[in-house]
Amino acid sequence: MHNITLIYGDGIGKEVVLSAKKVVDNFNLDINWEVVDIDYKKLEKNNNPIPLNVIESIKKNKVALKGPTTTKVGTGLKSINVAIRQELDLFANVRPVRSFKGLKNKYSDIDMIIVRENTEGLYLGLENMITKNIAQSLRIISKDKTRAIADFSARLLKNKARKKITIAHKANILKLSDGLFLNESKDVLFGHTNIEIEDKIIDALCMDLVLNPCNYDIILAPNLYGDILSDLASGLVLGLGLAPGANIGLEYAVFEAVHGSAPDIAGKNIANPTALILSAAMMLEHIGYKKEKELIEKALEDIFLEGKYLTFDLGGDLGTKEFTNSLINRINKLK
Repeated sequence: MHNITLIYGDGIGKEVVLSAKKVVDNFNLDINWEVVDIDYKKLEKNNNPIPLNVIESIKKNKVALKGPTTTKVGTGLKSINVAIRQELDLFANVRPVRSFKGLKNKYSDIDMIIVRENTEGLYLGLENMITKNIAQSLRIISKDKTRAIADFSARLLKNKARKKITIAHKANILKLSDGLFLNESKDVLFGHTNIEIEDKIIDALCMDLVLNPCNYDIILAPNLYGDILSDLASGLVLGLGLAPGANIGLEYAVFEAVHGSAPDIAGKNIANPTALILSAAMMLEHIGYKKEKELIEKALEDIFLEGKYLTFDLGGDLGTKEFTNSLINRINKLK
């Protein structure tokens, strides 16, 4: 029996999480879901972004499927997402980006994975006001975390039968912090055989991703760069509605879509659940159900190629629930 923590989040979270759960449940696997809610009012009252009930559940079950949570801009609590990643040391953020044939993509052959260091950098939130007019943020890059994420990316590359890793950095300007990330990553990667290694300055990498995205296989990046790159890359494949993600550590793993909570469309049955469904597929592979993961991906490929059963953001007219049912029907035909 696989006990899995299920976190709805807020906004469209419950809608897309229930869609993904329905797809997973259709396989009749040995899975038990433990639903835990985030008490936002309690967190705000205590000014603490760490939901202890969620942390305790994930520590017990080791694996979680999570909906998006809202982070206010410029005010309010620090990010709950970041707090969970740091509390559980989910140091590896894995964000696959691929183009599906049949959709109106500018590029038809994008297939990359962005591997992002997930627990340090600017996301530590070490900020203070030096004076009433000057704010300061500390960006921390450590040798140990860098070597851990570089080794993770190398093992992922071999597991996925890929060949090239591109290291993103700004070591021409940030010679100590990004210099450390670049040099330690190279040192680790050179210890793995049959890996093509290149590095690109982050601004040049962003430009080349727009011009030549099919040239990339795995991109290894510090926290902030990886966050920005994954959103940029998702824009090349029709948006965040198709962008899954995973947060992985040595003991625990939390699977969630890259997109946010989209409160403006919550409850309207128009959210695209594909990103969360693909995240659930990644989760299934993680716990040993690779065949089921591949069936989900193949069914999505078929639906998108056919072009009849699409959500609104992809030019179709299906709601969240209707798209989910169409996908399940396609999976059942493939079984």
